[in-house]
Amino acid sequence: MKTALSTTTKTHSVASVVEDFKQITKAGLAVSVVFSSLAGYLLGAETIDFKILGLLALGGYFMVGASNAYNQIIERDLDALMTRTKNRPIPAGRMSVNTAFIIATLFTILGIITLYTVNPKTAMFGAISIFLYTSVYTPLKTKTPLSVFAGAFPGAIPFMLGWVAATNDFGIEPGTLFMIQFFWQFPHFWAIGWVLDDDYKKGGFHMLPTGKKDKATALQIIMYTIWMILISVFPVSGLTGRLQLSVVAAIIVFLLGLGMLLFAFKLYNKRDNKSARNLMLASVSYITLMQIVYVIDKFL
Repeated sequence: MKTALSTTTKTHSVASVVEDFKQITKAGLAVSVVFSSLAGYLLGAETIDFKILGLLALGGYFMVGASNAYNQIIERDLDALMTRTKNRPIPAGRMSVNTAFIIATLFTILGIITLYTVNPKTAMFGAISIFLYTSVYTPLKTKTPLSVFAGAFPGAIPFMLGWVAATNDFGIEPGTLFMIQFFWQFPHFWAIGWVLDDDYKKGGFHMLPTGKKDKATALQIIMYTIWMILISVFPVSGLTGRLQLSVVAAIIVFLLGLGMLLFAFKLYNKRDNKSARNLMLASVSYITLMQIVYVIDKFL
């Protein structure tokens, strides 16, 4: 009886540790970031090297995990104030700051080494991403709504990073991929900021551009969504080097963007949390499906 109870307790303890590890590194977010990187690699690669693909995925996870762990260390006191984050490992007391710091530092080192194995430029952009996220975006969140602008830079790197990993070069092609994901960040994060506005205020975070859930914020969401759509279909022009998009694929991407834009207009008209939540979900669907369309279009 005691042995069975002891085994159950150990199993529960291991599961708890694994869950805390997933939370401190934000495993779900890391997977979506890695997906973007892999899509960028497939677009840039002339021949697919599965070893490089694996290293990119692993290195990308390390870098995102490091950024998120540093972020949760810095914001631990503020996280304790918000309903959404108070049960994270550090504010809940399940993980010490030292443990989190060891994880973050280890992930940073392993990430840079792994990405350097791919090529030096990939490691450089990965390191820049961690620096911007932890040293610029995170401190600004409690000071100015411009934090979203600062955060859009590291947030836009993954899609571009894959191309750089495939080519060891930065030019118009990865620049275009960067700009697509850069402009996508604004409607996506402002929709999240809208839904969680009350909770964010408990932590002193300024996420909405006007500081309010008003028409001016919704209008900016619409404008950035339009820019995102225009840049997403721009490769059909043939002006973006090896990054090309067929007319059919461009129409599909345009329609996907139009769907997201409709949700943005609904938010402008209703200005409620349900509309913002729908826009947030639409934005996640858009970025994933758009990247899939790009990759499929290349190989068809």
